[in-house]
Amino acid sequence: MTTLASSPGLQAQCRVQNVGEAAFGIRHLQTVMMFFALVIGYAMRVNMSMAIVAMTDSAADDTFDWSMQTQSVILSSFFWGYVMLQIPGSLLADKIGGSILITISIGCNSIITLILPTAATYGGWQAVCACRVLQGLTQGFLFPCTHNLIGKWVPLEDKGRFMAFIYSGSQFGTAAQLMLAGYLTEYWGWPSIFYASGICGVIWTIVYILIGSASPQGSKMISEEERMYIQSSLGHVGGHKTYPVPWKSVFSSLPFISLIVVNCCQNWGFWTLMTEIPSYMSQVLGVNIKANGVLSALPYITMYLLSFPFGLASDLILAKGWLRATTTRKLSNSIAYLVPAVTLIGFAYVPAGNIAVAVGLLCVVVGLNAGYYTGFMLAFLDMAPNFAGFMLSITNCAANFISFIAPLVAGVLIQDETDVSHWRNVFYLSSLLYVLGNTFYIVFGTSELQSWNEPKLDKQVENGSGTTTEKTEIFI
Repeated sequence: MTTLASSPGLQAQCRVQNVGEAAFGIRHLQTVMMFFALVIGYAMRVNMSMAIVAMTDSAADDTFDWSMQTQSVILSSFFWGYVMLQIPGSLLADKIGGSILITISIGCNSIITLILPTAATYGGWQAVCACRVLQGLTQGFLFPCTHNLIGKWVPLEDKGRFMAFIYSGSQFGTAAQLMLAGYLTEYWGWPSIFYASGICGVIWTIVYILIGSASPQGSKMISEEERMYIQSSLGHVGGHKTYPVPWKSVFSSLPFISLIVVNCCQNWGFWTLMTEIPSYMSQVLGVNIKANGVLSALPYITMYLLSFPFGLASDLILAKGWLRATTTRKLSNSIAYLVPAVTLIGFAYVPAGNIAVAVGLLCVVVGLNAGYYTGFMLAFLDMAPNFAGFMLSITNCAANFISFIAPLVAGVLIQDETDVSHWRNVFYLSSLLYVLGNTFYIVFGTSELQSWNEPKLDKQVENGSGTTTEKTEIFI
């Protein structure tokens, strides 16, 4: 009779199973590092939204006389560089690994953030724009690298909760930066906003160089049991298979086009609020800089917290079979778009001085927008899991063109930043695009698996004994 003690195979299997049940492993450490990469990346991305309020405060020292139009150009300049490397970043991460590129992304952003106050002092708004373009350029690697690393490090059993944790870092970083910016400005001046996030980025880069890895295979810290557990779960023991991109099928797919449209509308609304709300709070609602940071952060804290129940509810609905995947995604997306669209109109009519109501409505607008995580964002994986990363890079590229256009349009619409009627036009436009984008997705979107996700097997060849069918990867 074979016992566990006399069977090395059973012992190894038992050890691998124990690794899967362990509370903490190297895969968890890599997950935490990815979370903080997004926290710091987004902190450096949004710090200008609060800093520019202090940098243009005529009542303070060491400030700049920049018009609303100039401020809009500065706020949009990050995205000029950001859109350029979305697609190349996705392809490059597959070739050289995500760890190298994510280190370059955060490291370069940190250095640029640290020199930005000096650039502003001696080079004016043009130098600030140049710094922001370079930051956007290097952050173009951030999301493709994160997707790549998740695909290598996170077992299938943990994918849902690990992904929710990692990507919530973007909202956490946004909220933390907005909240701390007011206090930093109050006590140490506006340059400290950039120094704080830049120093955090340098620390992260040093730590990640020491402990980060592109995959379990390349990690020197991981145990053999944990490496085998991850590879077995992902089917990477013999190497994972990749397919050539079916370009024609992707770009002729109306459901995929609907993802581009809905993502563009999402970015318009999200980044309009992100870049303009601190100025609105200051100029229209009369909130001082310290309170401005805290109040501007609350909606993003709400979004961070609501992302978890949205994820749990979506999984529960599908597990119970209450709704199909397509219906579940569209329901979640409709909550994320339609309720904020209506609420944003109400927010535009809140009278000056009624801060509590304004912030409460803004928490509804931004907080419920978390539903898009379990809305169209999951449709990429539903439709074509083999090409989800590539598809996301395409839609992200298009959507981030919108990200730098939106602040410019706001600058054109807001001729007098103290006139609430000018601001209402900005909010009307965002509401309209939320409704139109969601409608297009409702009509044309799907979560059905697409035929071009898998290769077709239809090539016949002849051999000496007759005709046989050869398995060949053919994409339409």
